[in-house]
Amino acid sequence: MVKKVAILGSTGSIGSQALEVIADHAEDFEVTALSCGRNIERLAQQVRSFHPKLVSVEKGEDAKKLKDLLTSDPDAGRLPEIHSGMEGLCAVATEESAQILLTAVVGMIGIRPTIEAIRAGKDIALANKETLVCAGHIIMPLARERGCSILPVDSEHSAIFQSLRGNEMNRVRKILLTCSGGPFRGKKRADLEEVGVRDALKHPNWSMGKKITIDSASLVNKGLEVMEAGWLFGLEADRIQVLVHPQSILHSAVEYEDGAVIGQMGFPDMKLPIQYALYYPRRHRMRGNELDLFSTGALTFERPDTETFLGLPLACEAMRRGGNLPTVFNAANERAVSLFLAGKIRFLDIYELIARTMEGIDFVADPGLEEILMAEQASCDYIDSIMDK
Repeated sequence: MVKKVAILGSTGSIGSQALEVIADHAEDFEVTALSCGRNIERLAQQVRSFHPKLVSVEKGEDAKKLKDLLTSDPDAGRLPEIHSGMEGLCAVATEESAQILLTAVVGMIGIRPTIEAIRAGKDIALANKETLVCAGHIIMPLARERGCSILPVDSEHSAIFQSLRGNEMNRVRKILLTCSGGPFRGKKRADLEEVGVRDALKHPNWSMGKKITIDSASLVNKGLEVMEAGWLFGLEADRIQVLVHPQSILHSAVEYEDGAVIGQMGFPDMKLPIQYALYYPRRHRMRGNELDLFSTGALTFERPDTETFLGLPLACEAMRRGGNLPTVFNAANERAVSLFLAGKIRFLDIYELIARTMEGIDFVADPGLEEILMAEQASCDYIDSIMDK
């Protein structure tokens, strides 16, 4: 049977690679709905190639631009419905014929459409960390209630998910969550005093967007992944161990109560976890790079330096305290990273702004969706007030 797929964030790195996977296996998939931010030209190309029924863009004026682009193109075929804003994201997420939604947008904007998709009975291929970091206490119970699968697309969480298959009856001692260490691996705080944006964007193994690359450099990204893993696999922070693995070959592993460690290895390529989520529960042939252990050589593992890279311990603190604090952590980091990318703060200031915001925002123990969104706004406003002084 052909599986029908909707994608939030189709013009970004994950969304674009997902469409490449779908194009490689066109006999197995049909794209029914797509959304993007403001990359209208690329979305128009995707519409010409995949002929979705419905698309959405961020701004209303871009909806008109997209319509004009497609109308003037004799090869575009039938025009899709064109929506915009949050209403458009929710329309893509709930497109009637889609069976699975790949959510690949960046930030908390993915939370509401993911909730609506689950309510509509869609399985979720999840590449948006913020959805579970900030609203895992809403998302996971709702998915269980509606019988929807949450299929992780991040390479680390996909590796854990794969390592758990067939072992559901066995007790997990801990999860081993790997990270490359980013471009500043091995450096101390004194070395990071004057690093710039260009330095932080030089990731050694992965090609990603600017925000997530900065998060990788600060280890904030790994902290977000610890929180996401906690919700996906039902474990506390002290049962999730982060390993610095600079080769990025072992994507993560599970240690069982008898001491056995089962992990998933592969070439550093996001297409593998994307394809696994789209085809789940079966595997399928894949074109591209294959792992050659002879040429890979030694695999090494190190403890993360949590005295220098404070993103990880701050995230674990937010996870342990819970409530709205993971949202505050995430929102403060997003605002701080945007300031760093704009050249308004130094790299190490990211940590200071996160820590001050976590202390400065009122704690809410069991936030609903609106309180989560309020915590996001309050965190951004708090940092802006610091910057104005």
